[in-house]
Amino acid sequence: MLTAEQHEKVRGWFTGRLPAGLFEGPADVTVDREEITVVGRIAEPQLDKDASDAERAAAVEGRIQEFRERTRGERVEVAREAEHRFRKKVSWGVRCGADEALFTHVSAPVMTRLRQPERQVLDTLVAGGVARSRSDALAWCVRLVQRNADDWLAELSASLEQVRRVRAQGPDTAA
Repeated sequence: MLTAEQHEKVRGWFTGRLPAGLFEGPADVTVDREEITVVGRIAEPQLDKDASDAERAAAVEGRIQEFRERTRGERVEVAREAEHRFRKKVSWGVRCGADEALFTHVSAPVMTRLRQPERQVLDTLVAGGVARSRSDALAWCVRLVQRNADDWLAELSASLEQVRRVRAQGPDTAA
């Protein structure tokens, strides 16, 4: 896991390197061991106030696709520089209104050992058609926990950062 300072350096580099006007405001930059994900807000399409939900959804989808195609060259250039500099893949996404779309992302394999009751949960999700495989079922479970435990996970992440800061001040660190 990256330290807060390393994450800040990555975020700062993207803030300085992204072309002016690419997004409305600063981009959200998220970093893990495999990937840097850059998500920015783009302008919503202008619609009549009496536009239907279907029309709004189609307009947002079109705006996202237009942005993706129009900015592809710029984003690829920035990603190549960042991948060389930080040794991580760069993924892109946008927010348009209440919608978020990721254009690219890394799907990293994760190995785990599960006991029978845990495997039965996954097998039930597969048998019920919620997931195609145990792997899909496990990813579904992680997304469910993520959606329902955001505050708890944020507090845990902040606590881990505090532990890293305290360790860095310990007697065994080089002055």
